[in-house]
Amino acid sequence: MSGLRKLITKSWSSDARLDGKTAIVTGANSGIGKETAKDLAKRGARVILACRDMVKAEQAASEIIREVGVSSVVPRKLDLADTKSICEFAELIYNTEKSLNFLINNAGVAICPYTTTEDGFELQFGVNHLGHFFLTFLLMDLLKHSAPSRVINVSSLAHFMGKINFEDINSEKNYHPVKAYVQSKLANVLFSRELAKRVEDLGVTVCAIDPGLVNTALIRHMKKSFQFFIKTFGFLIRTPAEGAYTSLYCALTPDLSSGGYYSNCAQVPCSRAANDDATAARLWAASCHLLGIRWR
Repeated sequence: MSGLRKLITKSWSSDARLDGKTAIVTGANSGIGKETAKDLAKRGARVILACRDMVKAEQAASEIIREVGVSSVVPRKLDLADTKSICEFAELIYNTEKSLNFLINNAGVAICPYTTTEDGFELQFGVNHLGHFFLTFLLMDLLKHSAPSRVINVSSLAHFMGKINFEDINSEKNYHPVKAYVQSKLANVLFSRELAKRVEDLGVTVCAIDPGLVNTALIRHMKKSFQFFIKTFGFLIRTPAEGAYTSLYCALTPDLSSGGYYSNCAQVPCSRAANDDATAARLWAASCHLLGIRWR
C-alpha cells in the first residue's frame, strides 16, 4: 500500500470469534456488504445475505462458502423498496432464526434518476432510510431477545451536506439526486442517534458509520466525470474489503459507544445537523407516520 493509501485507509484487524452468533447484512451480494458478510462468516457467525436479487445473492453465498470454507451463509430475499417484502423477510427471520446479534444496514442506492418505491417514497430516502428504519423496527424484538446485540447503519461523509426537508421529504415538489442522497445519509445518522437513546437500557448498541470513498457499483448513476475519476485514481480509493473495515470495527469492538458516528475505525464528530436531537425526534415521528407504524 502506498503512502497516500495509508493516509486514507487505517489498517485494522481483530482475532475475535463469532461462533454461535447470527448476523444480517443487507445488500450483501456485492461490494462492502459482501466483504462484511465474508469476514463475519470467517469468524464463525451464521450470516444472512439480505438481497433484492436472489440470483446474485445465491452466487455471492456460494462464493463466500467456497472461499471461507463454511456453510453457514444463507441468501434471503429482501427488497427495501417494498414494505411488503420487508415484512415477509422479517417473518421468515422470526420463523427460522433463534437469535440476531448483528443487523448491518448496508444496502443503498445513490444519485439515481427520480423514481419511487412500491409504497410511493422517493427511492433514495425510501431505501436508504425508510426501508432500514422499518426493517429495524420489525426485527427489534429479536435484537432485544439476543442482547447484547448491535445495529450498524452505513451512512456516508456526504451526510455533512445533508438537510432534512420536512416540507418535501419525498422530493415530490422538487427533485435533485444529490440533495435526495445526502438527505438519506443524514437520516441514517439521525436515526442511529435517536434509536440509541430508545434502546440504551435494552442491551442493543447502535451506531452509524462512514465506509469512506469505495470503488463499488454504487457509482453507476453518478456523472461520467466522477466515474472517470474513480477509474483513473482508483489507487487512492478504498477497495470493498477496506470499505468494510469500519462496519467490522463497530461489530467487533468491545464497549462501543452507542449512538456514535464512526469513520476509519474510530469514533469521529458528525455534522451539526446530525447532532440535533430535535431534528432526530422529528424525523423519527415523520418516519413512523409515513410507514404507518407506532414505535415508542
